[in-house]
Amino acid sequence: MNEPSRFELFLIPEGKSKVQFIPDTKIPNAGTFLIEREDHTLGNLLRMQLLNNPAVLFSGYRMPHPLEHKIELRIQTVPETDPKTVLLLALRQIKEQVQYLQEKVRDDTDRLRVSSSRDIY
Repeated sequence: MNEPSRFELFLIPEGKSKVQFIPDTKIPNAGTFLIEREDHTLGNLLRMQLLNNPAVLFSGYRMPHPLEHKIELRIQTVPETDPKTVLLLALRQIKEQVQYLQEKVRDDTDRLRVSSSRDIY
């Protein structure tokens, strides 16, 4: 039918980059990141992490169209920093949180395996 191919959800077309930054010409310390082949999952995660930073005045995202697999992430910061810096910090923090969560799950599953193997014998 009219459904796009599944590989279009992941492959970045030739000539396009994964992330593009467009500075705002009217508002200082603001800009929009165009992120290809992402959806609400990453958009909402980044928005919430950015809003935890006191240097961020505004953070929001939108998907231009349901069939376009990209998000537009808009960030405005205080004058002491810029959108690129706070986005990189948010990405690092998310990565640390995911690593912590992976370690906890791994530890708990190992502990569960050990306790269940003792119950068998």
